Amino acid sequence: MAAAPAGDGRTDGAPAGPARALSFGCRLNALEGDALTRAAAAAGLERTLVVNTCAVTAEAVRQARQAIRRARRDDPGLRIVVTGCAAQTEPETFARMAEVDLVLGNAGKADPATWAGARAALDFGLGAQEKVRLQDIMAVREATPHLADRFEGHTRAFVEVQNGCDHRCTFCIIPFGRGRSRSVPMGGVVAQVRRLVEGGHREVVLTGVDLTAYGADLPGTPSLGRLVTAVLRGVPDLPRLRLSSIDAVEADAELMRALAQEERLMPHLHLSLQAGDDLILKRMKRRHSRAQALAFIADLRRARPDVVLGADIIAGFPTETEAQARATRAFVEEAGLAFLHVFPFSARPGTAAARMPQLAPACVAARAQRLRETGAELLRRHLAAQVGQRRAVLVEAGGRGHTEHFTPVRLQRPAERGTLAPLRIAGHDGARLIAA
Repeated sequence: MAAAPAGDGRTDGAPAGPARALSFGCRLNALEGDALTRAAAAAGLERTLVVNTCAVTAEAVRQARQAIRRARRDDPGLRIVVTGCAAQTEPETFARMAEVDLVLGNAGKADPATWAGARAALDFGLGAQEKVRLQDIMAVREATPHLADRFEGHTRAFVEVQNGCDHRCTFCIIPFGRGRSRSVPMGGVVAQVRRLVEGGHREVVLTGVDLTAYGADLPGTPSLGRLVTAVLRGVPDLPRLRLSSIDAVEADAELMRALAQEERLMPHLHLSLQAGDDLILKRMKRRHSRAQALAFIADLRRARPDVVLGADIIAGFPTETEAQARATRAFVEEAGLAFLHVFPFSARPGTAAARMPQLAPACVAARAQRLRETGAELLRRHLAAQVGQRRAVLVEAGGRGHTEHFTPVRLQRPAERGTLAPLRIAGHDGARLIAA
């Protein structure tokens, strides 16, 4: 369906407005959403919604489709451009939607020329066969990070240092949506962090699809640990540096040294673990065993005794028995995780796991619920251990904040947004800490 062109082509009397983005999924998608808003606006797109999709689960795709329908229903003259991982992996899903005007792949969405072409296409109208514009994502060899000097409305800033993934976990569609692993040169990362600190941000998060694969494609193959060290040395005014999700198998020795020696590298890590049973890990094509994961966690705690850990865990993977599900719950308790991100298994077409014997949806849901209950108890233990401690809280909007361990805090008294406030923890409500 071709939408009415901007300007005089509108028939419902709604005013023109700048393009905006709606992002689903990971932090990298959220970072890209801000950049897509700027890119679309710079191309002159008005009254346009850019939907940056996620392909991790069928539910993420469903939510994007639901949001698209709602947006068009609320504003019949709105033009809708769909991009992101699900647009790359299943473009026809969105092209078939009457509400969608254009589908763009992941490869070109950082290119200003893509958005200039999108504006021209939307202004002149598109036939049904012209709605999809994809490039071969596997042919992309260089990272094109989405940069911003400041994240308006956010206390912390995100820097994309890596994109894509060279692994083929049997459950994961993301390599087909993001392409091969590629890294941003260290000098560019350090310069970007410096600009963000000069813009007033007190905390920066390094993010990527497979963050610990950083540097393997760059000259000299610098590691993630080397990048972290370069950022901390090159930007001495940065109070806090964080990492997004990391893979235990790829964590390098320099990263472990940085965790042990650099106080400005925050003592919180989110691990891509996925399961706690060896046979399920093997069927997932993960590259670690249960014992290796526990040994890595022990190494982390020796390096940084106050480190707090979270993890991604999949419930109800194909062929998983009740005993294997119990083994995963026992594993997360033994690992002493504080934050559990539970994914009910979602078969993604094109992945090996989608061809394996599937569990009944009710079984998957029940196992996910039990894992979430375990996660809630682990979180309560972590929160209880913080009561009476003094923590440096990065103050956010709405009387909220996060400690060094990325534990959410509710503030009892006003504090200036964006500051690091030393606060005593008076209690918790089961989900967050309460500052005195």
